[in-house]
Amino acid sequence: MDNQESDLQTLRTLVRDLVGRVERLERSAETRATAASEPSQRPETQASVVPLAPSRPASSQVPASETPAIPPPPNTFPPRPLPPPRPARASDPHFAKARPEIDLEARIGSHWLNQIGISAVLIGMSYFLKLAFDNNWIGPAGRVSIGLLAGIGAIVWSESFRKRGYNLFSYSLKAVGVGVLYLSLWAAFQVYALIPSPVAFLAMVIVTASTAMLAIKQDAEILAAIALAGGFTTPLLLSTRQNREGELFSYVALLCAASVALVAVKPWRRLLILSYVGMLVLYVGWYSEFYRRPEFAITLFFATIFFAIFAAAPLVSRVPEGSSLPYLPAALTLINTGVYFLQAYAMVDEIDKMAMAWFALALAAVHIGLSRIVRRQQPADAEMLRLLHLALAVALITIAIPIRLDGHWITVGWLVEAGVLLWVADRIGARFLHYLAVVALGLGVVRLLLIDNFKVDTLLLNSRMATYILAMAVLALLAWFSLKRESDFDRQLASVALLAVSALALVGLSREIGDYYGRQTYADWNARSWTVAAAANRHNIAIAEDFSYSALWMGYGALLMVIGFWRKSAFFRWQALFLIAATIVKVFIYDVSQLDRAYRILSFMILGLLLLAVSFVYQKDWLKLSSPQQNDGEARS
Repeated sequence: MDNQESDLQTLRTLVRDLVGRVERLERSAETRATAASEPSQRPETQASVVPLAPSRPASSQVPASETPAIPPPPNTFPPRPLPPPRPARASDPHFAKARPEIDLEARIGSHWLNQIGISAVLIGMSYFLKLAFDNNWIGPAGRVSIGLLAGIGAIVWSESFRKRGYNLFSYSLKAVGVGVLYLSLWAAFQVYALIPSPVAFLAMVIVTASTAMLAIKQDAEILAAIALAGGFTTPLLLSTRQNREGELFSYVALLCAASVALVAVKPWRRLLILSYVGMLVLYVGWYSEFYRRPEFAITLFFATIFFAIFAAAPLVSRVPEGSSLPYLPAALTLINTGVYFLQAYAMVDEIDKMAMAWFALALAAVHIGLSRIVRRQQPADAEMLRLLHLALAVALITIAIPIRLDGHWITVGWLVEAGVLLWVADRIGARFLHYLAVVALGLGVVRLLLIDNFKVDTLLLNSRMATYILAMAVLALLAWFSLKRESDFDRQLASVALLAVSALALVGLSREIGDYYGRQTYADWNARSWTVAAAANRHNIAIAEDFSYSALWMGYGALLMVIGFWRKSAFFRWQALFLIAATIVKVFIYDVSQLDRAYRILSFMILGLLLLAVSFVYQKDWLKLSSPQQNDGEARS
């Protein structure tokens, strides 16, 4: 306790010393300020120095209640003024974020009038030059030289505006200058024939490369777009209407690769749209005019190169912050694959249909590989790209099946594809593949029911029944894998799949009955002439066919009821009840009027026994469906 009081007393002594020193320094500063303001007057008295408070020994005991409160020192120093804020400049990298949104008046004055003014100057210059050219004041070489100097001068002049912060005006002048350079080189080659084609091409490539380097140095996406536009316009400006496929597509491939390399170092994904559109315009223009069968190999080679370049673009491009085009990589991937497949189909299918099917499968394998590459990346759109690659792979496999196969084998191929997708989706836990399998399965079932036309000669043991069994097996597999998931949608999907199994079984067996009796009727027509006996025989065949349908429905309903009681599944029991109800309607309305007496009696007897059996099972309440109060009332009665 004594030590704590001693430490407290020491601390108080140090505070007093500090307060005294501060007061002495303040008074000394005031004295110097007074002397500086009145140099001719000598002060009569010097500033008194406040003596330090006498310090007490550390061993002295002072009660805490007797210790005087020390007031805080007065703030005698005036506040130091802050420097005035520096005005924001357009060259400041944060200026774009800090400046207020430009209103309509400012936009008209700074943007629209700027563009109209540049256009007016260019139009006036063009009229002057046209007048000079018409009067032969300037020769061809002088005209080209004026154009080149004007283009270079506009680019150099624009730098002075950029340094003063007028970036928009500077880029507008650069666009004008670059355009004048391209047009001057075009005129030197096409109009005046002053330079050969290789020289003009090399000069335009230099202009394109210089503009791209300037865009990277100044971090200006608009300049990069101007460079790409000029690069893709170069083949059009230098066109001689001759087929130079190798030179043209080699240049276009290098230009596309350069654009992809550019978006790999700069977040300028929008340039990919310009690059792809430019490539497609040049390719389609050449293809529509020059393509012939002998150019098949080299044309498909370059088409593959273009596809590979733009397939890799979403994998290497940088993701800009706050991108306004989040779906650009996915859209580019989808369009690139679709265009490439259609290009190949137009060239390959007319040569070898089987080769086109293998081409589709190979392209599907490429997309599966790309999906695995995308899976290792971390950008925000990686998952969307991965799922898109998987979807394209499944779509290509689905397309390859009808290209390669015929008839009901197309249905078999789609059903097998659905089964494989279900198994793979369960193994790797990919819900997306599970739903793609549903699409393939739906295509197979629809084709099986509406398009496939089987010609069978035997009952049950034929290709149609085998296809129906395969479809039911894949539907059962879908129900099995869907029930393993926990979502309500998957459980509903499993219920629909099980209903489809029952429906397919009924449809398949009904078609077997129809074909069986149809073959008997056809044989009778060939064996007999048109007689009363032949007509009676065909009538008996039709009656037997109608009774077979009723027997099938009753038998299948009984089977579903047995399964429902065995598995204690209301789902199967309700299917059985619905089918039995349909059978009752058929027996009481149709069979009464159409069937012969023996078949009529047999139909009612079988139906009655089936209904009594089902009723007895329900009355026994093996499944405990009744409430306890109802069971007690039935027992007392």
